[in-house]
Amino acid sequence: MSTLRATFSVQMSPGEPIPGVAGRFDLSKTWTGEAEGTSRGVMLTAGDPASGSAGYVATETFEGSLGGLRGTLALQQLGTITAGEPALQYVIVPGSGTDELVGVSGLLTIGTIHEDGLHEVLLELA
Repeated sequence: MSTLRATFSVQMSPGEPIPGVAGRFDLSKTWTGEAEGTSRGVMLTAGDPASGSAGYVATETFEGSLGGLRGTLALQQLGTITAGEPALQYVIVPGSGTDELVGVSGLLTIGTIHEDGLHEVLLELA
């Protein structure tokens, strides 16, 4: 297992509405540090964030390098907030890697989110 440090900035824009889903967003990220590259994906939201209870799921495809290994892989997120308490699961999808990233899986942890939107991330690779 190895630990990588990286940052990403994210841009989100409203996507085509989906019946029964509170919100849909297209996202793109630029990654720097020990994860270098770009990712694109979709986020679906539900609930009422203003009341302190809501959730989202997101799937994105990363293209670039992790610790110097190049390829693509998929990332998935499940985020909830219940009575104001957030919870997040953020994983590298097992079996999704290509090229030098074949067989890579692991967890991501978001640390600090800066006022300018920059996210500091730890990647625990298996």
